[in-house]
Amino acid sequence: MGGMETRFRPRWPTSLKLLVSVILLALFVYLLFRFSVVIPPLILAVILAYILSPLVKALQARLRVGRTVAILLSYLILLAGVAVLPLVIVPTLSAQLADLNVDIQLLLRQAQVLLGQQYVIAGQVIDVTTIFAQIVGSLQQLLEPIFGRTLDLVVELISSAVWVIFVVVISFYLLRDSGQLWEWLEKLPPPAYRDDFIRLREEINQIWEAFFRGQLVLAVVVSTIFIVIGFILGLPFALAMGVLAGLLEFLPSIGHGIWLTLAALLAFSLGSTWLPLPNWVFALMVVGLHLFFQQFDLNYLIPRIIGRRVHLPPLVVILGIVSGAVLAGVLGIPLAAPTIASARIIGRYVYANLFDLDPFGGSITLPLPPPNPQWWRRPPQEQQPHGRS
Repeated sequence: MGGMETRFRPRWPTSLKLLVSVILLALFVYLLFRFSVVIPPLILAVILAYILSPLVKALQARLRVGRTVAILLSYLILLAGVAVLPLVIVPTLSAQLADLNVDIQLLLRQAQVLLGQQYVIAGQVIDVTTIFAQIVGSLQQLLEPIFGRTLDLVVELISSAVWVIFVVVISFYLLRDSGQLWEWLEKLPPPAYRDDFIRLREEINQIWEAFFRGQLVLAVVVSTIFIVIGFILGLPFALAMGVLAGLLEFLPSIGHGIWLTLAALLAFSLGSTWLPLPNWVFALMVVGLHLFFQQFDLNYLIPRIIGRRVHLPPLVVILGIVSGAVLAGVLGIPLAAPTIASARIIGRYVYANLFDLDPFGGSITLPLPPPNPQWWRRPPQEQQPHGRS
C-alpha cells in the first residue's frame, strides 16, 4: 500500500456522551467535597500569585534575571514587609483596637439601657427592649457565618505551618509555570471554540487582576486618607479606624455603612479629641465628610484603581457577599464581587449562543442553510428568478 490506511472511527452516540458527562460531573462534585479542605489554601495561593505577578515581571525587566530568581526575590521582599510591619504599626494598632473593642461594648450597653423602656403610642405599648433584643439576635444569626465559623478557619490556616508552606509552594509554581499552564488550558477546548475560550479567559483574567491588585492599592489609599483625616479631625482611635476603613473596602457597598455606623457612634459618644465642638455636631461632621468621601470613592477611586469591569449594582453585591460568606466562609466575602462579574461574562456568552447572537458584542454572520437538492438539480434555464427573461 502506497499510503497510510485511513481508519474509520465511529462517533459516540448522544446517549453515551450524556452518560459520560453525568459520570464526570458526579466525580467532580465528589472530589470537590472530598478534598474541600484544600480549596481555601489553594485560593489563597492563587491570590498570592496574582498579587506578586507584577512585582516578578518588574524585577525580571529591571534586574535582567531569570523568572525563578525574580520570584525568590519577590518572596524575600514580601517576607521583609511582613516582618517589619508588626514592629512599626502593630503595637499601636493593637492597643487602639483593644480600647476600641471596650468602648464598643460600653456603647452597646448604654444603648440597651436607654432603650430599655416602654412607650405608649396610640394606646399600644411598645417594648423597645424586646425589639432591641430581637434585632441583636437577628444580626448575630446573620453575622455568625461570617465572623464565627469563618474566623476559626482563618486562625487554623494562619496557625498551621503546613498550610502556609502549601500556599507558598503552590503560588511559587503558579508564578513559574503560568505560561505553560495557560498553553495547556488553551488546547483543551475544541478548535472551533478555541478563540472564544481565549477571549473569555482574557476578560475574566482582567477582572481578577483588576480586583486583586487594585483592591490592595485601594485599601492602602483609603487607609491613608482616613488616618490623615482622622488625626486632623481628632476622631477617636484614628489609626485603628483608618486601617478598618481600608479593610472594609474589601466589602463593596456594605463596608462604607459599617464604618460610618461605628464612626458616628464614637463621635457622638466621645467627641473630638481636640476640636471644641459638641459631640452631636462632631458626629454630623463625620457623617457628612464620609458621605462625601463615599461618592468620591465610588465615582473616582474605584473606577480608576480597580476599573469598571467589577462594578456591580449594590443589591447584587450585598446578596453575593452574604451568599459567599455562607457557602465559602471568610474567603467568599471579598471574592463575591469578582466571582459575580465573572459569572456575568460566562452567562452573557451562554445567552448569546442560545439565541444565535455574538457573545462579544460585534456582528455575527450565521451560515446559510444548505441548498435544496431539487433546486440544485434544475437545469440552468430553470434557475432564473421569476419576473426575469
